[in-house]
Amino acid sequence: MELNLRSVLALLFLTVYISVDVSATTIAFYNKCSHPVWPGIQPGAGKPILARGGFMLNPKQAYSLRVPAGWSGRIWGRYECSFDDSGKGLCATGDCGGSLYCNGLGGTPPATLVEITLGNLDFYDVSLVDGYNLAIAVTPFRGKGKCSPAGCVSDLNQMCPVGLQVRSHDNQVVACKSACYAFNSPRYCCTGSFGNPQTCKPTAYSKIFKTACPRAYSYAYDDPTSIATCSGGNYLVTFCPHH
Repeated sequence: MELNLRSVLALLFLTVYISVDVSATTIAFYNKCSHPVWPGIQPGAGKPILARGGFMLNPKQAYSLRVPAGWSGRIWGRYECSFDDSGKGLCATGDCGGSLYCNGLGGTPPATLVEITLGNLDFYDVSLVDGYNLAIAVTPFRGKGKCSPAGCVSDLNQMCPVGLQVRSHDNQVVACKSACYAFNSPRYCCTGSFGNPQTCKPTAYSKIFKTACPRAYSYAYDDPTSIATCSGGNYLVTFCPHH
């Protein structure tokens, strides 16, 4: 069944309403891309694995998870994936050990990352520090405080510098490396003598990312306003929100 945004929000609110565990948070996923997306989920240290760490979302499909209080982790999208009946396979971008179920593993860069830490005050952001593969937006609902949206809603693959491009077998740009991942230089990775905000400044590459996606982290010491906060909210993660 195809769902529009209003239907997705209704699903989100219904899940919140019928939940027995009032301390849990709902994270809903919605795929607005024209192709399937396989979300990957990596918990923080000591936190539980959700949905075995990965699942498939067809275009216009939604899925919701109840997340325990205090959970933290990363979420990203994989695409151009092919898995057999046992869940073994490969994704062109964001692959996690050649498995449908990431089971605690992170995604192979470059991949757009949602980072979220739940608590009395939730912290969340969308990071391009590990590069970009899909546009992602995080929208909070029914929370208190600023509760600003976060994300990278532009198609960075269309404006990715040649030296950062990742191409598929048919020569299409499917991901955009961060300068750190591409060149492994202290200047781009904010390491060594560049390991503090005073010496690690925006570069020409990170400025391209920031201009395209002002609500996302473009490098390690980016503007801290790229981190959003919300208290008691629930969250909608949308893939390809620009579609």
